[in-house]
This record gives sequence, structure tokens and C-alpha cells, in this order.
Amino acid sequence: MLLASTLFLITLVFIIWQPRGLQIGTTAVVGALVSVLLGVVSYTDVLVVTNIVWDATLAFIGIIILSMVLDEIGFFEYAALKMARLSRGNGNLMFVYILLLGAVVAAFFANDGAALILTPILLAKMKHLKMKPVPVFAFLMAGGFIGDSASNPLVISNLTNIVTAGYFHIGFSEYAKNMFLPNLLSIVASIAVLWIYFRKDIPSRIDISTLAEPRSVIKNMTMFKLSWFFLAFLMVGYFIGDRYHLPVSLFALGGAILFLLIANHYKAVKPLMTIRAAPWQVVWFSIGLYVVVYGLKNAGITDIIASWISELMKHGDTVAIIGTGFLSAIISSIMNNMPTIMLMDISINQVGYAGNEALAYANILGSNLGPKMTPIGSLATLLWLHVLAQKGVKIGWGEYMKVGLVITPPVLLTALLGLI
Repeated sequence: MLLASTLFLITLVFIIWQPRGLQIGTTAVVGALVSVLLGVVSYTDVLVVTNIVWDATLAFIGIIILSMVLDEIGFFEYAALKMARLSRGNGNLMFVYILLLGAVVAAFFANDGAALILTPILLAKMKHLKMKPVPVFAFLMAGGFIGDSASNPLVISNLTNIVTAGYFHIGFSEYAKNMFLPNLLSIVASIAVLWIYFRKDIPSRIDISTLAEPRSVIKNMTMFKLSWFFLAFLMVGYFIGDRYHLPVSLFALGGAILFLLIANHYKAVKPLMTIRAAPWQVVWFSIGLYVVVYGLKNAGITDIIASWISELMKHGDTVAIIGTGFLSAIISSIMNNMPTIMLMDISINQVGYAGNEALAYANILGSNLGPKMTPIGSLATLLWLHVLAQKGVKIGWGEYMKVGLVITPPVLLTALLGLI
């Protein structure tokens, strides 16, 4: 247990620290290699882990490539400007509309897509509107929060969803049906709690007269119109794929490559540049970190977590669901939600998935929302902070946690009630 825990902690520290620009995927792979060399995991374990995460990882790459092509077309900037125009300069309405946009982007383009694509656009528009630092902080924190809290409705909305759905063989339709209400409650609770928390920082009126017309930011009108039909067909493809038990990545990555080729045909993107810019490090990060985490499983940590879940189950379904959700949230906030989702999935499987299916969904809600309590809780938050830092906006850990620790528990509790 000591060796496996030490290896995991060292790997996690280097992933968060990133000394001298060390990439997160490189660190995770080094951690995995050391785990194999020291006998913490076997070669067979590596194959088991790869079998668990390959679909999720390739699907994630596809979702990000699709998002990048849409961003090149001006799709997201158009949507952000449309929301701002709809508010008619009312600050509170703009706050709510931006959160609704973040929820839609997170649902269809994953929480990491929302962090990578939407954050720079929002920040640029707020700077253009010459908003003061306090409201800018309120809009950014709220936008970052909704990216994770609304990333529950579809299998493709979060890497954690894909991993869990694949691990327990949950179909695309079955997942969407079970997560509709919890996600709806999460969005409503997020908007309400965030507005109550930041209401004094939101300006009542914002002069939007200098904002560009939404249509003016579209860089290729043919591709823009085509995008709506393509996204609709892609969504149908996910449901058809579910019927024939096809992997999600077949549609997510395959669809993204097809969309990239179409965009290239209409000269809307430079495909090689888009492919090069895709976050390939996430592939090595996922496989490498999960191998390191599998060492914790071999050391018996999942037995301990399974015993905690068993204790919760003795007090009835309500306590088990809420308790499992908050257990995932607390572990995610401390050791990141990527390793947490796998450890919790294995633990739930150990206590018995059949008849306790709601616990898997509680684990997803806890792993998606819990990370909002600390800056290290999720890859999306790390990416979000990195994007902001590149734009000259620094948000300290204390500043972040002061908001996250207050906002997250009530939203998570509300979302979990949707599973009961």
C-alpha cells in the first residue's frame, strides 16, 4: 500500500506542478513505467487498464477536434454573442444566459471542451465590454463551474461518464434516460446558487452596443449552416451505435475526422494544424495515470472503499446514493476525479453493481461536481486555470476554494436527489 500510494502521490504532484513545462501525459507514462518496473502493476494490468480507457480517450480526442473545427468556423463566438444580445444589456439575464450556454456546450462538447473553447471567448468579450475585475471574476468562476456541473446528461459529456458507462456496459440511451433529471436539477441548482453567491458582483446594466453582430463573426457560412445538420446526424449516430453496441469513439472520433475533411473541402480549416493542436497528451495521461491508479487497487484501497460503501448501503438506498456521491466528491477533490472514477467504479463492482445501478450514477455526479471544491479536482479545472493564466488572469487556490467549498455541496446534494 505504501509503495503504490507514494508512486501515485509523486505522479499526481508532477502532473499538477508541471515543472519546466513537463507535459501531463509524459509524467503519467513515466509513473506507469515505474509502477510496472517496481512490480506494483503487471503487464496484464496494463492491458486491462487500456481495455477500460481506450474508448473514452479516443472519444474525448474526437470531441475536442470537433469543437476546434466549430471554433474555427466561429460557431461558439456566434453563440456567445447571441446570448449577450438576448440579454439586452441586463447583467443578471446575461449571467443566466451565459450559464445556459455553458451547460449546452458541456453537454455536447464535454466539460473540457467548454473550458478550452468557451473560456477564451467569454474573457475576450468581457475585456471588450471593459467590465471591472469583480464582475469578470464572477462570470469566469460561474462559467467554469457550470462546465463541470452540467457535464452529466450524455455519455460524451465527460471523460468520467464514458469510463463508467464503458466499465458497467451502460448504453447511450439508458445513460441519457437515467441522467436527465439529475442533470436538470444540477443546472437549475447551479444557476440559483451561483446567482445568490455572486448577485452583488453582477452589474445591473452592461453596455452591449459595441459588441459585434453575431453573424459577422462567422468565418464560413456554408460550414456554419452545415454544422447544425452534421451535429444532429452525429447525435442520431450515437443512438444507432448504442443499438448495435458500437463503441462511442467510433462516432465521436470518426465523426470529427469526417467533419474535419468536410471543413477542409470548404477551406474552413487547415486540417494538419487542427490535428497537431489536438490534446494528444490526454491519451498518454489517461492510460498512464490509470495504470498508476490500478496499483492502488492491487494494494487493496478499493477493498477499503467498498467496505465504506457497504456500510452506507446498510442504512438504505437514500443514504447509499447520497453517501456514495459525496464520497466520490471528497476523494475527487483531493486526488483528482480521473483516478477517483476508476477506484470508485471498481469498488462499486466489488459490492455488486446489479441492483445498485444508482450508485454508479451517484459516483459520476460526485466525480463531476466534487472537483469544483479544489483547483486540482479535475482535468477541466486545470485546463481552465491554464487557459486563464495564458490570458493574464490569475486565480489563486484560496480564492478558488473559497467559492468552490460553498457552492458545490448544495448543488451536488440537489443533483443526487434526482437519483432517488
